[in-house]
Amino acid sequence: MQIWLWIGFLGFVVLMLALDLGVFNKNSHVVKVKEALGWTAFWVVLAMIFNLLIYYLYENHLFDIGLQVGHQLSGSQAALQFFTGYVIEKSLSMDNIFVIAMIFSYFKVPSIYQHRVLFWGILGALFMRGAMILGGVALIEEFTWMTYVFGGILILTAVKMLVTSHDNLEPDKNILVKMIRHFYPVSENFESGKFFTKINNKIAITPLFLVLFVIESTDVLFAIDSIPAIFAITTDPFIIFTSNVFAILGLRSLYFALAAMMDKFRFLKISLVFVLAFVGSKMILVHHYQIPTLFSLAVIIGILSVGIIASIYASKKDSAKLDNH
Repeated sequence: MQIWLWIGFLGFVVLMLALDLGVFNKNSHVVKVKEALGWTAFWVVLAMIFNLLIYYLYENHLFDIGLQVGHQLSGSQAALQFFTGYVIEKSLSMDNIFVIAMIFSYFKVPSIYQHRVLFWGILGALFMRGAMILGGVALIEEFTWMTYVFGGILILTAVKMLVTSHDNLEPDKNILVKMIRHFYPVSENFESGKFFTKINNKIAITPLFLVLFVIESTDVLFAIDSIPAIFAITTDPFIIFTSNVFAILGLRSLYFALAAMMDKFRFLKISLVFVLAFVGSKMILVHHYQIPTLFSLAVIIGILSVGIIASIYASKKDSAKLDNH
């Protein structure tokens, strides 16, 4: 029976993407901060409305949802898990936004074409993450010790995030990018936002397709880091997938809203390090001690709030110093 629920949700996602590309953003244009903030608010509100639907579905076990063997999810439990998963994925996407901004800057992508790249990039991310989520759930159900593996991945990711910097990003040195350049010629200009063109009557790719490919490949790496995080909250595939999807759908508008201000959130990266370390530890301890989801949500929001407040305070302090000089 759950298959109809999945079909219905996927149909909803396809409809929203079709409206986005075919109606609201039919013509390429530069997305202003005000427009981006409006769309960001829209996706957040839509996610919260869907969370109410999650509560109703699981509370009444419609389509037999939430009736796992040996463990039934109530509406309040499911809604809390969805919201916590959404917050985790949304917060971890901040680092993704910074990398995307660096990629656009490296390839000198005109602002008018950035929305198009992000649209198709997110569409590809939905398919890849869906496959990874289903694979991860299957592994955890088959091998209980996988929670230790995923927890370790998150802690290692936290360490990597702490010691590495994206400032020296050089996508052209990526071995996959080198392979594409070897097999296909790359045009010198962006060809009015097209992904493919012809050079000497042969199929060639444009720099925009190269950017799309780099973003897709980096998203795979981010998914490997972020998807295990939600396994510490729930192993229900529908909650994991839907919370991921809503976090990803709002990523484009969030990028245009925050990309120009990322330097003002200097301590946010440290907050994400602590979030990953906490969630990784929670996953490793899951067979020994169950940390309540509500407590986890409070800790995650607390960590993120400290990073954001500290960043705002530091930015104001820097502005005051400049004014004094």
